[in-house]
Amino acid sequence: MSGRAFRLERVSRRFGEVEVLRELSLDIACGEFVAVVGPSGCGKTTLLNLLSGHDRSSSGSIAREGRERMVYQQDGLFPWQTVRENIALGLRDLKDPAERARQLSDLIELIRLEGFENHYPHQLSGGMRQRVELARALAGNSETLLMDEPFSALDYLARIRMRHELARILHHRPRTVVLVTHDIEEAAQLADRVVVLTERPAQIRCELAIHQPRPRGLTDPEVVRATDRLLVELGIDGDASRQTSTNYKE
Repeated sequence: MSGRAFRLERVSRRFGEVEVLRELSLDIACGEFVAVVGPSGCGKTTLLNLLSGHDRSSSGSIAREGRERMVYQQDGLFPWQTVRENIALGLRDLKDPAERARQLSDLIELIRLEGFENHYPHQLSGGMRQRVELARALAGNSETLLMDEPFSALDYLARIRMRHELARILHHRPRTVVLVTHDIEEAAQLADRVVVLTERPAQIRCELAIHQPRPRGLTDPEVVRATDRLLVELGIDGDASRQTSTNYKE
């Protein structure tokens, strides 16, 4: 992929008297993985809604290229449909039944759920449901994934496994990704670039590029350095924070 997936120029968003984003400018390249972190309530999800087109800015401009799919904190699977049927929803624009069946089979293999095709969501673990959600979002012709804290409902070990799964899946099916997360460790492990927002009204405090290729381990020096830097930018001492948790949630 080449070119620019998103270009935001001096974007602001108000809700009545409450100013959430103030003159925010940001470019995101096609194929780039960008994580957005910041204090709770600073406007991260508002930014994601603007990128998706579900909301409109109060001022400024947003240019986007390609089609986006959303992945939410709580999976949006239909409980009355099987794994196969849920993923097939992402392929509904394909007219050729044979091609639709082929892609569906490829996606189930990609997320390593062979043998679970006819299971319903309540029969799956939280991580398995998130993999089905990812497969549905990757299906079809979408070029961009917009992810709103997709792993926050999982336990710590499941989140770590899902980070590796996401990195593996994106290796096979590259996409532009914008990930909103309060988990600093997650941002450092997954992103090519981390954008740190200020308190509301949010502006960009800093941007941190992470050059080590994925997948990255928790103890990789680049991940440790990035985590420390992000914690400092968010006003938390990195060494002290690592003794308790690398999750930042105000």
